[in-house]
Amino acid sequence: MDVGWVYTVQESLHAYAANVYSSVTEELSKAKDRRFIAVEQEFFRLWWDTVSTDSHKRQVRELVKEGRLEFILGGQVMHDEAVSDLEDEILQMTEGHGFLYETFGVRPQFSWHVDPFGASATTPVLFALAGFNAHLVSRVDYDLKDTMQKKKKLQFVWRGSPSLKGKQEIFTHIMDQFSYCTPAHLPFSNSSGFYWNGVALFPDPPKDGVYPNMSLPVTKKTLRAYAQTMVDNIKQRAAWFRTNHVLWPWGCDKQFYNSSVQFSNMDPLMKYINQNSKEFGVTVQYASLSEYFQAIHHSNLVWELRGSEDFLPYSTEPYQAWTGFYASRNVLKGVARQASSQLHAAETLFTRYRISFPDGPVAKDWALDKLRALRWAVSEVQHHDGITGTESPKVADMYLRHLTQATMKVEELLAALILLPHNLDITSVLNNRYHRRGVHQTLEQHVIVYNPLAWNVTTVINVTVSFLNAAVFDEDGQTVPAQIQRSAQSNVTYDLFVVVELGGLQHRKYLIKFPDKPCTGRSKCGRTYGAEGVSFERRRVRDWTRTGRRLLPVLSECYKLMFDQDTNLLHSITYLEEKSRVRVTQDFWEYHANGDVKAGPISDNYMFSTNGSAARAYQAVEMEIVPGKIVSEVRQYFFRDESDKDYAYSITTRVPECFGTGARCRRLEQTYSLGPLHLNTEVVLRTATALKNNRTLYTDDNGYQMMKRPYRKFTNNTVARNYFPMVRTAYIEDEHSRLVLVSDRAHGASSQASGQLEVMLHRRLWNNLPWNRGYNLTLNDTSVVRPTLWMMLGSVSGTSAHYQREAVELQHRPVIMPIDQPQRPWQEKEPRGSSPVRPVVLPPNLHLLSLSIPGWNYSSDHDVHLAHVHAGKDLHSEPDYDRVLLRIMHLFEEGEDPELSKPVTINLKEVLRGIGEVKVLQERSLTGTWDVASLQRWKWKTADNSETENKGRGRCGDEAFTVTISPKEIRTFFVHFASKDF
Repeated sequence: MDVGWVYTVQESLHAYAANVYSSVTEELSKAKDRRFIAVEQEFFRLWWDTVSTDSHKRQVRELVKEGRLEFILGGQVMHDEAVSDLEDEILQMTEGHGFLYETFGVRPQFSWHVDPFGASATTPVLFALAGFNAHLVSRVDYDLKDTMQKKKKLQFVWRGSPSLKGKQEIFTHIMDQFSYCTPAHLPFSNSSGFYWNGVALFPDPPKDGVYPNMSLPVTKKTLRAYAQTMVDNIKQRAAWFRTNHVLWPWGCDKQFYNSSVQFSNMDPLMKYINQNSKEFGVTVQYASLSEYFQAIHHSNLVWELRGSEDFLPYSTEPYQAWTGFYASRNVLKGVARQASSQLHAAETLFTRYRISFPDGPVAKDWALDKLRALRWAVSEVQHHDGITGTESPKVADMYLRHLTQATMKVEELLAALILLPHNLDITSVLNNRYHRRGVHQTLEQHVIVYNPLAWNVTTVINVTVSFLNAAVFDEDGQTVPAQIQRSAQSNVTYDLFVVVELGGLQHRKYLIKFPDKPCTGRSKCGRTYGAEGVSFERRRVRDWTRTGRRLLPVLSECYKLMFDQDTNLLHSITYLEEKSRVRVTQDFWEYHANGDVKAGPISDNYMFSTNGSAARAYQAVEMEIVPGKIVSEVRQYFFRDESDKDYAYSITTRVPECFGTGARCRRLEQTYSLGPLHLNTEVVLRTATALKNNRTLYTDDNGYQMMKRPYRKFTNNTVARNYFPMVRTAYIEDEHSRLVLVSDRAHGASSQASGQLEVMLHRRLWNNLPWNRGYNLTLNDTSVVRPTLWMMLGSVSGTSAHYQREAVELQHRPVIMPIDQPQRPWQEKEPRGSSPVRPVVLPPNLHLLSLSIPGWNYSSDHDVHLAHVHAGKDLHSEPDYDRVLLRIMHLFEEGEDPELSKPVTINLKEVLRGIGEVKVLQERSLTGTWDVASLQRWKWKTADNSETENKGRGRCGDEAFTVTISPKEIRTFFVHFASKDF
């Protein structure tokens, strides 16, 4: 059941989703042999909390206990695999699994990933880490599926990570060409085969319960024909698999809202087949997914191994490459990622606050409510018709509304956590300060900056201000290096760039003063540099006859960028450390999409289809360069027509100077503006270089691992079929150099010519396909989008050491919170000294994936928890505020870097000392529901029979807090800190 697609979650819940659970619960209770699998927890939890009766709840508990109602997958949604980030995938699974375990004591062990548009190699790794025994997918490329089917290779053991190999392998089943729905079209039935319910009605179910478009029921007259059709299909499928067990999915999208009709037709049909099994050669039974996989496991066959290749991109026909959705609804993709980043910051800050101030003024239940609302919103949008941008406009609006509302609540929480803990209440703060009267005073503003990463960072933040003159001071009253200039986005505001130094999980307060007069060298604000821009006249493309004669350098300690004054485009970049110069240009191109189905293949929300190569998207370029001491900024404006007053596209490139460590200047920070687009255009940023990459591209799977994407030629649709999802990172390389782009949201990426890396940033489409128009899925997106990419250029070894961290740093930039408006200064009666909290710092190759208080209330001992569940205890009582969920991930692949790819041993008691004293550390599965010591995943026979389980990790004394994290490992722990008595 889609958590949003054409209809909103509430519309779907009202029209059919609630009916599914109510009617299935009642129907399963009528016959012991009936089975049902439930997938998306968002709908189930809404039904459980707002619709189900006490009788339903009792029945569900009994059915779950007996294994007749089975929760499969168990996340909030069936997440997308192409454009979702692993941090968000883990979150939505953790949300669903926590609810299921707390409520029923069950832990899903099988996946049902039947509808995402292509399969990522990260998914089987995460599912293995979560304790799953087998993985099921459906949508893989049509010609590949056909080949695998003929060769009986639809089932295999998948080792999704080249670094983790057999340690996290999983048995995988790909559904055959009939996918996850019962075959529909029967020669004797009036409409839809085995779909006796017909079509769900929106917005309301029919009052009499009779749905239109029903198939012929199973009667004495039709029984034989139905049975023969079903048996023929089972035998057809059996030829494609190696065992004598055939998975025959019964139902389809939204089918069981009136399940009495389904079961009353299926029961006699199955009985008839089994009564005549000698004739048919087939027996049938209701089964849950675990029963099917158990049967396969018991077959004791030796299975073929599959390495870390993924199944992306996905095509359904020669002209139907599902690569357009990598870039659909850019705004939604960006808001979802920002919300996720905000959630991570708030989780870490609240956890730290709870441990330091267990009885502080921020109410824990108020805080957890706000965090849960954002967890739910970020989880919901990971649905495969959410983050993908393949939903109707009203559903996109629903996701955006849920994300923005929950983000605003979490901003309130962040402000409270930072402003309230210092033994102060607001009234005492106000009473302790006063305005001096009769004295002309400079306006000032306070800003708090929080670093949500467990690394020390020195970086540049940008605060938008309304005044031309500014000076910045830290908590000790010392001036801070800063730069102010007219904003690239607006004529009435200014960008104030401030150099901030923050320890891991630390926040600092900065004071900005706005003097009336410009600063002078000796004045108190002499460390703020006022940067002025230099404009270059508009250059027309048709005049580009002689170029490269007048090059203008923009320098930092890492790079020399040369801009061509004849074109106003980038000309080359030299990375100074190795004195190596690479020709590089960047500009915008557009693919023109067909919108008329009579004229050929179309592009839509899902698909990208183009008859030709991209065309230049502009006729003229203007440029402005703002040289600075903190950052230098290059602003390029691209005009569709030579004489246009307004630009259609822009690139703002910030070239940072080096502060503290040299890493900061390695990135060139680019923000783009695109839109509104012309109808039926798909716009790409093309970075063309002299690199000899043979059109081979590398893009990431879900921000977890890089995948090599060699260019392939096809008879049809070659351009679109060579597009790949870029969630965080894409790069091209040759033997000398590598050009890396890291992103603040998902895009599509391709290398259509040697040395080229193009990123699709925005799409606006309309077509006359009746299906698309009926569901409003034409993507007439008129928004202006402003994505950010950071670019790095260097040697392969030089960039290998940095790009993973850069991607994480872009994802989790410092959180900037202005805590007041510019106003006259307060005079404090007594100056307050500041004591910043101790930093939490991990080694450079480890990333703090999670530090949160989930709040789920269940015993860490499974037997104890099951006893509670079966005794009927109310487990939705007080949340557990003392259990902290900690996840740490090794960012590097095996062999990627001589030093950073090594396993890392850390003492978590030492690492977390800045938060509090660790008393108990227990290793858990990825979503927290299994104790790793008791997690025994199924072993599947493979040709090499490699060891698939980690050995026990029991230790005592101080060793109990020492952990070693190997390349690409994600390790999850429950942590309890010593309580503080004040």
